[in-house]
Amino acid sequence: MSVSHKYTVLASVSLSIALFISSCSENKVSQCQRLIRVVNAGTSLIDKNKGTQVITSIQLSKDLEFVTKSIRELNLKDPKLKEFQSGFVKILKNLSQAIAIAGKALGATKTADTSASGREKIQKARAEIDSALTIATTLGQQSDKLINQMNKYCSQPE
Repeated sequence: MSVSHKYTVLASVSLSIALFISSCSENKVSQCQRLIRVVNAGTSLIDKNKGTQVITSIQLSKDLEFVTKSIRELNLKDPKLKEFQSGFVKILKNLSQAIAIAGKALGATKTADTSASGREKIQKARAEIDSALTIATTLGQQSDKLINQMNKYCSQPE
């Protein structure tokens, strides 16, 4: 299974990021907007790098680490938004790690020779890529759920 398939699974995540927040109070609105702006930066990176090669996958992992740090550093006051913030930090951190593992595994397949040990190396890499794909799929589902919860919360009047 190729790493590019993993990005396709996550593409739906970015489509569900948009929030309807017109009925929120000013304070809640601005906090929702700040959180969504940074989360959108991460999902844009995923969309932009769909189907890319090893070096780009590893760079995407590093870029997602930066987005994770940016989300973590948001100074949100609203307790519920802090919960969402924490959830996105966890999801993007784990996604970054999965992409890094898949990128390294894909790189290992490119250097494997045709010997028995080379075939073992490829099999191990395939297993790592499959595992990363499973993790990415799960994280995409968790992200969609978190986004839906945040949409609901941010659209409720205070």
